[in-house]
Amino acid sequence: MNWITNYVRPRINSIFSRRETPDNLWTKCNECGTMLFHRELTDNLNVCTNCGHHMAIGARDRLIALFDNGIFTEVTVPEPVADPLHFKDQKKYTDRIKDARKKTGEKDAMLVAEGEIGRTAIIAAVQDFSFMGGSMSMYVGNAIIAAAERAIALGRPLVLFSAAGGARMQEGILGLMQMPRTTIAVQMLKEAGLPYIVVLTHPTTGGVTASYAMLGDVQIAEPNALIGFAGARVIEQTIGEKLPEGFQRAEYLLDHGMLDRVTPRNQIKDELVTIIRMLTGQSAPVKGDLPAPDTQSEEPQSEDATEDAKA
Repeated sequence: MNWITNYVRPRINSIFSRRETPDNLWTKCNECGTMLFHRELTDNLNVCTNCGHHMAIGARDRLIALFDNGIFTEVTVPEPVADPLHFKDQKKYTDRIKDARKKTGEKDAMLVAEGEIGRTAIIAAVQDFSFMGGSMSMYVGNAIIAAAERAIALGRPLVLFSAAGGARMQEGILGLMQMPRTTIAVQMLKEAGLPYIVVLTHPTTGGVTASYAMLGDVQIAEPNALIGFAGARVIEQTIGEKLPEGFQRAEYLLDHGMLDRVTPRNQIKDELVTIIRMLTGQSAPVKGDLPAPDTQSEEPQSEDATEDAKA
């Protein structure tokens, strides 16, 4: 060991060695293993450009992609009691809520917004699986009811994107009670003669599947989405038989009459516009029929800003 080995060589290596690439620039596709550049993946709505695998997408990102020029107004959702059961497992329920809000930047597992898609006015509700697994809570129940009431007040269709693992266990029976509450909200829409369209995304399971997620006038799903009530293993143990290949996947359900369409994510907006215009008796959509870019802001407008503009 000498001066050249101890100092010169490490110094030369440090100067000419390649910089380390930040971890967040590339995402590995879980299906095919392809490394995807983050901008390319974002532009393709989190769908693998190599194999078409649909990765998770945030609720707010989905709304921005859905509405014309990414412009929408959030609908206010009544806040429920924070921790009605004072539930605690490994940590307090209130602490879990705080952690989820910090992680996602959202109040709870569902966002409700109003705006236009292809100049077709709608109300949209989007479930966020990254918020405690999209679990159905009292807030989620309030969000669906608020979405239905807003749709009825404005005479607009309601489009709901589901993504959940079931009811929120920390709210016990109060979480399960959202099943009949949301079913009544859907019935209100039907009585008002307004379309209710559900887009099932991966995964949609448990009590969500047993209530509002399967009550749409039209049922659309993203490719290979897991959709079901109980898990496959539980069903196999209960009936004592081996389940078919691809059981509970979107394509299997489509083949057996549980869904109307399986549509890739980048085609869902156009399909929704076509279906909604057909169900509401409007003229056929015109390609590129969007609001003029020079009259719209690049950022989603807040509710207050929209009200000021109307005034």
